[in-house]
Amino acid sequence: MTRRVAILISGSGSNMVALARSMTGDHPARAVLVASNDPTAGGLAKASAMGIPTAAVDHRAFHGDRAAFEAALVEHIEAAAPDIVCLAGFMRILTPAFIARFKGRMLNIHPSLLPKYPGLHTHQRALDAGDKEAGCTVHEVTADLDAGPILGQARVPVLPGDTAETLAARVLEQEHRLYPAVLRRFAAGDRSPVLLP
Repeated sequence: MTRRVAILISGSGSNMVALARSMTGDHPARAVLVASNDPTAGGLAKASAMGIPTAAVDHRAFHGDRAAFEAALVEHIEAAAPDIVCLAGFMRILTPAFIARFKGRMLNIHPSLLPKYPGLHTHQRALDAGDKEAGCTVHEVTADLDAGPILGQARVPVLPGDTAETLAARVLEQEHRLYPAVLRRFAAGDRSPVLLP
């Protein structure tokens, strides 16, 4: 059975594109919706160009009422009837009620080797700590921020002279490899972690 995937984005959607491009041929899933909290997100046009239905719910119109924003977003998601929800650069903190609705079937990618550096500014924090390697993690979303079960990681060496920007660019390349690999395995019913060098 082909699994239906909804992808939530806030920006350019580069991870969304990597996921959508991977869902072809014998892949056990297909993208059925790309939704954003920002109607101007560049990823929406990319999704449309790939033939994927899109939706936008501007979080700013809800004046900080997260429950009302999420209720509007859920309408679009539920209409697409996804089996899996992938957060791909979705920059809104979700409420426990939203997360509970998709419990066990919502994934996120985070630009650090969790449990190190949950939250923001991960690359600068890795540099400030003198870390020798950085990377990215795909995890199941739970009510605790960036703390759900780890489904995959990819590692990147920290190079002399790296800045947060240069490190982020190299980590992003690995995100585009890791997230599709994890989604393929997860959609096939396998939750064992994908570990890329």
